[in-house]
Amino acid sequence: MATINLQEPVYKGAQGPVFFAAGFRPFFLFSAIQAVVMLPVWLLTFFGLLEVGTNWNPVVWHAHSMVFGFASAAIGGFLLTAVPSWTNSHHVSGRPLAVLFGLWLAGRIATGLAGILPPAVVAVADLGYLPLLAVLLAKPLIEAKKWRNIAFLPILGVLWLADLCVHLEALTGSPTGLKGVYLGIFVVLLMIVIVGGRIVPSFTQNWLRMQGRPVEMTPVGWIEKGGAAGSLVLAALAQLMLPSTPLAGVLALVAAVIHFYRLSGWHGLKTMGNPILAVLHVGYGWMVLGFALLGLSAFIDGLPASAAVHALTAGSVGTMVIGVMSRAALGHSGRPLELAPATVVAYILVSVGTILRVAAPVLPGAMIPMTLAGGLAWTAGWLVYVVVYFPVTTQPRADGRPG
Repeated sequence: MATINLQEPVYKGAQGPVFFAAGFRPFFLFSAIQAVVMLPVWLLTFFGLLEVGTNWNPVVWHAHSMVFGFASAAIGGFLLTAVPSWTNSHHVSGRPLAVLFGLWLAGRIATGLAGILPPAVVAVADLGYLPLLAVLLAKPLIEAKKWRNIAFLPILGVLWLADLCVHLEALTGSPTGLKGVYLGIFVVLLMIVIVGGRIVPSFTQNWLRMQGRPVEMTPVGWIEKGGAAGSLVLAALAQLMLPSTPLAGVLALVAAVIHFYRLSGWHGLKTMGNPILAVLHVGYGWMVLGFALLGLSAFIDGLPASAAVHALTAGSVGTMVIGVMSRAALGHSGRPLELAPATVVAYILVSVGTILRVAAPVLPGAMIPMTLAGGLAWTAGWLVYVVVYFPVTTQPRADGRPG
């Protein structure tokens, strides 16, 4: 069974403000703040109550803020925390971390002002974050010869190319924005397949053993050695090049079956009494459902692909992100892995919001109220996270250690 090490990284000691002592602090907090701010802005825009003043396609603008703002911040926070653990290297902190965070924030401000700033300025501001993140991660990975985890570097490179495709539409008028957003979504899902495939079974097996209920998890070799990731890549390529065709539908359904079989071997039902663990199974389950809906949408006229997209994004990405961030922030701030009751409420709100948003386009008569209710519920879940985890991410570690 492949596992992922999330033990404490090495800290250099005092490196300036505690907020920049570890990558999870600024990026986990502001990933959630991005969700809290940008989804209501999109709802106001969607219902015609706000003109955002951007020269971008509104759907592309909304999706870009969630993929390259929300999700990319969470990815950065996770990798900046995990890579030092994998490599036994010093944690990125202080000025380098502040500069990286500043680049991410500059990208958010610039894309928010895309209707005012020249497209080239917006692109330069937004495209600086991921390359610097990759540079900061590359040195410890290469020096420690962690070749398996170096795979995250080219994945970040593809995510950057997806972001570039969005900006090329604004710069040249070429219709690459939506393709770039979809590529970005699939790259984030690929990271969930890789990371989730390591941490979910490992955490589950360890917790059940501690509960006196040990289980054996026998990974299916071909799935773990490329089948899981490969099925997603094939489904993604088909959707990008031949969207809504029977071939794309079949490949999405094949991916759903493979990932359902993978998930079914992780004993998720036995974790329902432990929300901080169960949420990871739910997040992966949303991906299974999303690919199933995506496949079926190619054959069922009344099932729009947008339902599947929201299951994959608001559902799988949103749930996995809040699950990983809430767990990692507690552990790496020197706190026990004991959830505040409000965090469980946040988990529920995120999934309830996703259910409503996925169902909305399937029920045209109720689309408007369900879209609004779903967006508000999802946003409320992230607002709860911000309130609960603001002190966790901004105050010194509970155990007095640096970081």
